[in-house]
Amino acid sequence: IMCTYSVCPSPKVSDTVVEPYNATLSVHQLVENADEVMCLDNEALYDICFRTLKLTTPTYGDLNHLVCAAMSGITTCLRFPGQLNSDLRKLAVNLIPFPRLHFFMIGFAPLTSRGSQQYRALTVPELTQQQFDAKNMMCAADPRHGRYLTAACMFRGRMSTKEVDEQMPNVQNKNSSYFVEWIPNNIKASVCDIPPKGLKMSTTFIGNSTAIQEMFKRVSEQFTAMFRRKAFL
Repeated sequence: IMCTYSVCPSPKVSDTVVEPYNATLSVHQLVENADEVMCLDNEALYDICFRTLKLTTPTYGDLNHLVCAAMSGITTCLRFPGQLNSDLRKLAVNLIPFPRLHFFMIGFAPLTSRGSQQYRALTVPELTQQQFDAKNMMCAADPRHGRYLTAACMFRGRMSTKEVDEQMPNVQNKNSSYFVEWIPNNIKASVCDIPPKGLKMSTTFIGNSTAIQEMFKRVSEQFTAMFRRKAFL
């Protein structure tokens, strides 16, 4: 299984002038050759640092800390024992309704900054609510502007699978307008017993949402603007 974590160009912040070219030319490879693409975005990560973690001057270290949390959450079931395990293949089977629609938004809860520990123990409903929050998404596309085709929630820590199984239909019933109706039970849950360092419980979220088109549209507009003038060619 080919799984990539791709840093997509941000809406406002750009560190390379020819970013839209690079992104546009690489999309073809990601569509054809990768099985799962997790879309990340520096600006969304900066936003999380400013808004949620209240960091005034986030460094790349802080951004990497967030990405690490999500990446380790996604692969946790490959590395540790759990009550309800999942691997990259199970993820692909549950998340990809059509082969080309494999661009995912990822999120993580609870969001904590480097070196700080979680003081309040979170419950499964709180984690579930937090991970579906648009502010938790690590790519600059707003899930409220689209609908989820499928989603996967990976919980870590000591918790009852019963609680997890009860929460998933809850989320779907409350936010039914944000889920497509032609895939009835479209949230996959998995539970791993070992929590991340410094936390009692955490959860990683992967969503296959139609809102990811915002990112492609944005890159396409930037690409067209430059390509029309034949800039940098």
